[in-house]
Amino acid sequence: MLTNPVLISVIVMVVLSLLKLNVLLALIVAAVVGGLLAGMPLMETMETLIGGMGGNAETALNYILLGALAAAIHKTGAATIITQKLSKSMKGTGKSLVFIIAFISIFSQNLIPVHIAFIPILIPPLIMVMNKLKIDRRAVATALTFGLKAPYVALPVGFGLIFHNIIRDEMAASGLELANGEIWHVMWIPGLAMVVGLFIAVLFTYRKPREYKPLEETGTEFGEQEQKIEEVVFNKNHAVTVVGALAALVIQITVGSLALGAILGLAIMLVGGAIKWTGIDEMVKSGIGMMGFIAFVMLVASGYGDVIRATGGVEALVDSVSGAIDGNQLVAATGMIVIGLFITMGIGTSFGTIPIIAAIYVPLAAELGFSPMATVLLIGSAAALGDAGSPASDSTLGPSAGLSVDGQHDHIWDTCVPTFIHFNIPIMIFGIIGAMIL
Repeated sequence: MLTNPVLISVIVMVVLSLLKLNVLLALIVAAVVGGLLAGMPLMETMETLIGGMGGNAETALNYILLGALAAAIHKTGAATIITQKLSKSMKGTGKSLVFIIAFISIFSQNLIPVHIAFIPILIPPLIMVMNKLKIDRRAVATALTFGLKAPYVALPVGFGLIFHNIIRDEMAASGLELANGEIWHVMWIPGLAMVVGLFIAVLFTYRKPREYKPLEETGTEFGEQEQKIEEVVFNKNHAVTVVGALAALVIQITVGSLALGAILGLAIMLVGGAIKWTGIDEMVKSGIGMMGFIAFVMLVASGYGDVIRATGGVEALVDSVSGAIDGNQLVAATGMIVIGLFITMGIGTSFGTIPIIAAIYVPLAAELGFSPMATVLLIGSAAALGDAGSPASDSTLGPSAGLSVDGQHDHIWDTCVPTFIHFNIPIMIFGIIGAMIL
């Protein structure tokens, strides 16, 4: 098993990613290594890699169009005015404020898909309130990461529709086809795990008051941030933008097409005058700038999955692993979840992990007697791991950027470690138990 081309290829990919080599290059190098070890000619390996990239063409288009929609929403100032109003109206105890922040951040993944762009608008003005209430910012970081991650894991809208569709398509590419809309039937389980983790973090782990230095003592950096936030008054363009965002959401839910929803949302904003015809180029360029890299990662990851399958090493690896496990589903589920954690932490994206692990997990799960829904849960949970807790993930970088404006929040110890503990551990437990039951 130690000479298996698939195993060596995945190890090469993870090690290169952990050594900070760009993930695109790490995937390409790993694909070449896997192909050559399997006896495939170099040109055949590259042709397989490039030919397989088309498998995620829809996903890449979704990312670009969603990025364009997010750029348009941001350009009109609708997201800014909503977050400013919310930040001014937020009152109550420390715990209730943390839960409100978690609730608001959920909508950045579906209703108004601006991802982490809302954090620099919403969080800095609340720092003074958090200090006054002596809120532990580790709880806030956990709440923000929850809102950035749990919706795409559990809900088939916005970024979640992309995530679920990738799971469906990559499973089909490995021989297990599922109907549209079936993925969310089990993906609520890791979503529930994250809810449990959030409550544990807010109500128990970080419940005690935590003192921070007054802003007067650290105010230079925060003051500059605060001055950049200009008051925005609600107008007709903002109303049109909200209607466009809602229309995009409705299309996603009813038709199941994120691309069509994004196009309709942009069309409504264009016709309503929220964005100008001459500004469409800027929106698309912004969308490419915002989501283009992730889209290319998804394309290359799909091609990498094809190379993995073409090596013939998957079958040998499945036979070796199933023989070593001797049919023990508990050991198998645990191993598959842990492998997913390492891969996701290595390449830094849950979405890009799916094509890699689906090529291995689908035949392995079938060999070990897991049901199709259990296989979905194993792949979805394994892919979701690592996005929380990874120092290079948007789900941790975004919260840290908002909470460290006064220099009193550490990215690793105050964001990455808390989110790793409170989300990855529950997802692992719920994923393993769920796979055994389904």
